[in-house]
Amino acid sequence: METGSLTVASPEAMEALGAAFARQIPGPLIIYLYGNLGAGKTTFVRGLIHSFHPEAKVKSPTFTLVEPYEDLPRPVYHFDLYRLLDPEELELIGARDYLGADSWCLVEWPEKGGTVLPEADLEIHIDYHAASRSVRLIGNTPRGTEVIQRLLAAGVIPNKT
Repeated sequence: METGSLTVASPEAMEALGAAFARQIPGPLIIYLYGNLGAGKTTFVRGLIHSFHPEAKVKSPTFTLVEPYEDLPRPVYHFDLYRLLDPEELELIGARDYLGADSWCLVEWPEKGGTVLPEADLEIHIDYHAASRSVRLIGNTPRGTEVIQRLLAAGVIPNKT
């Protein structure tokens, strides 16, 4: 399991981090985003999507559960499970079709998805401290590990000491 961490100083820097991720993701990937309300999860997703489509309206799909962005080089499915009452609701919206696709799936509040969700390739844990955010990455699969290694090589994540 590969890990990495960094500090993000502003919402603009969180968006830039999302864009940097977009340049380092080699193929299909499932990313779980953890953090309290206002931590920057949707801001990260916005940066990732804007790196391909700067005019896209990126909002948190709190009420629809999933927002598809299919006009990108690779489809992106942004899930927000904050208001999910029962993991079985994911079955009703066909979540397995999104999560099994040749796409990038970004899932906010994945803990609400229970056993319906597959294992994440990469976990992103965001904690806020006053004006900054600490971001911790955990690669759970070879694909997730590869993304962290690419981010390290590109200087997006500082090398471990």
